[in-house]
Amino acid sequence: MQSTSSHALLKVFTANGIDRVFLVPGESYLGILDALIDFPEIDVVTCRHEGGAGFMGVADGRLTGRPGVAMVSRGPGATNASIAVHTAQQDAIPLILLIGQIPKRDLRREAFQEIDYQKMFGSIAKWVAEPTEPAQLAEIAFKAIRLATSGTPGPVVIVIPEDIQQQAAPVHEWRAPRQMAAMPSGEILDELQARLAEARRPLIIAGGRFDVPGGREALREFAERLHIPVALSFRRHDVFDNEHPLYVGDLGLANAKDQMDMFRQSDLILALGTRMGDITSQGYTFPALPVPEQTFVHCYPDDHIVGLHFTPEYPLVCDPVALVKQLTPATSGVPCAERSAWVKKLHDFAVAHAQWPDISAEDGIPFVTVVQAIQKHATANTTICVDAGTFAAPVYRHFPFKYPQRLMAPLSGAMGYGTPAAVATQLRNPGDKVICMVGDGGFLMTGSEMIAAVERKLPILFILSHNRSYASIRIHQEREYGGRHCGTTLFNPDFMAMAQAFGMESIRISSVDEVEPAIRNAMAATGPLFIEVMTSLECVL
Repeated sequence: MQSTSSHALLKVFTANGIDRVFLVPGESYLGILDALIDFPEIDVVTCRHEGGAGFMGVADGRLTGRPGVAMVSRGPGATNASIAVHTAQQDAIPLILLIGQIPKRDLRREAFQEIDYQKMFGSIAKWVAEPTEPAQLAEIAFKAIRLATSGTPGPVVIVIPEDIQQQAAPVHEWRAPRQMAAMPSGEILDELQARLAEARRPLIIAGGRFDVPGGREALREFAERLHIPVALSFRRHDVFDNEHPLYVGDLGLANAKDQMDMFRQSDLILALGTRMGDITSQGYTFPALPVPEQTFVHCYPDDHIVGLHFTPEYPLVCDPVALVKQLTPATSGVPCAERSAWVKKLHDFAVAHAQWPDISAEDGIPFVTVVQAIQKHATANTTICVDAGTFAAPVYRHFPFKYPQRLMAPLSGAMGYGTPAAVATQLRNPGDKVICMVGDGGFLMTGSEMIAAVERKLPILFILSHNRSYASIRIHQEREYGGRHCGTTLFNPDFMAMAQAFGMESIRISSVDEVEPAIRNAMAATGPLFIEVMTSLECVL
């Protein structure tokens, strides 16, 4: 193998388990593209748009816990990929965006396609690095991996001038050390255990930091041994069994007032592995801001996050998985009558709230009937990748996730995520049944990634909700402006013909009685399949 600066960079990647990159090629990083030929262990996924490549990297980073990697060219390529950097930051997912740059001699001369990426990405990336010497590439790659995966995981941007990519440089196999879990003192742990025993109405709010090997199991054992109800933070539905007697729902965009009133009656809140951001905290109203009325425990492995908004009585900057293992008693105790009644009250409400509705519409198929059919035929290894849009609401409210079933949804609310995320997910987990759900608005923001499913024979089920509208925005227009519509009606192409042009079998569902047999057959398909559902707009407005 050669020992160029690009080889040195890629060697650090492979030494740290990075085995796939998503890219749109560009002349500004030809040296790295050439070096990739010498790394057959890295799967190169060639994409048609940098936004799609970035979304694939985000999905891959979430699934592996290692940085997903997207490679793009300077200027237009980097700006197209910026949506993935924002999504990785909002979703707390490790991502490395590698950008080719103009020659270093021309930096800051406003050259063709030049951007100062520190200014562009500085507020959303954890770090923006722009080496100017070939020997720096390996060191920067190593630091990028460490930063992307530590504390609050997130995106790192590496910007590499085109004229420092093929010079001689030493090749290293540096491996990032595993994160060491700090723990509170024994005195604090004893205090917490006493508080947990005394509490009559405790509540766990569990977040994405339990999405690690062993994390879900540790959370479940902790909750069961102490008989504490579990609510999940925004779009983290697959962290805890949704049919477990201790499951009490998620904190999302549309929690019922009655449910939030019950949550506010808690006397101890354990916010574990969640950043307690805007949506999980219901617009920073739960718990009370800035000092909660309950005993408030906030555990997250980042001192910037703990206490950022809400003042915890127990601010714990540590790994929540390690914490719950320390706090889990050896045997289960008998909960007091008040705690048992509290758990049952919350769980019963969540069960009633999640019941499948019986609705019909004159203008098309209620998309909830499609989601219900998928739930009926879903296997234990089904992963649902959803784009942003109102079509996804039935998934969040009604689909009972039970791991290893997975939900891949953008916390950032980014449209265009669904299709590339499904491709990345199927590549990473070839034995899973991957289902992509996307609206007719978000589908055309990316969508071309379907060609990769055809090329690689990935058995993804793509389901498109076709209601000729940006329905989420239409809902706001209905509520706030008396139904005056502007900019939310869509004139759509023939989606079935598009899928067929990609080389994919496609089906159109136009009536409710076609839904169940079509989904049943689709779940058994061994190749990529596209289903267009003529969906009701009326029933979501």
